[in-house]
Amino acid sequence: MTNEIRKGSIVRKTKETDICIEVSLDGKGNADIDTGIGFFDHMLTALSVHSKISMSVHVKGDLHVDCHHTIEDTGIALLSDRLLAISRVSSATEQLTFLWTKALQWQALT
Repeated sequence: MTNEIRKGSIVRKTKETDICIEVSLDGKGNADIDTGIGFFDHMLTALSVHSKISMSVHVKGDLHVDCHHTIEDTGIALLSDRLLAISRVSSATEQLTFLWTKALQWQALT
């Protein structure tokens, strides 16, 4: 087994959003989430806690228009090539499967 720590970060800036994400796949499930959307913050926190993946997600979006760009661009950033590389999977579909499987496994143990 390797002792390599799998961490990654990404900054994504568009006309609608400014996103900064840090992820530690081998973390303890610590969540520092602020997207400006309460329910989205709750869901990302639940993903972090139940998967034991530590995440810092900070997003400033055009919420005066609606929450669409904030949620969409955060998802794009979370599934970016840079963050896919640290999980050692090759596609966004595998990344989602990895995240949800890890969350379900942890939840089954509690």
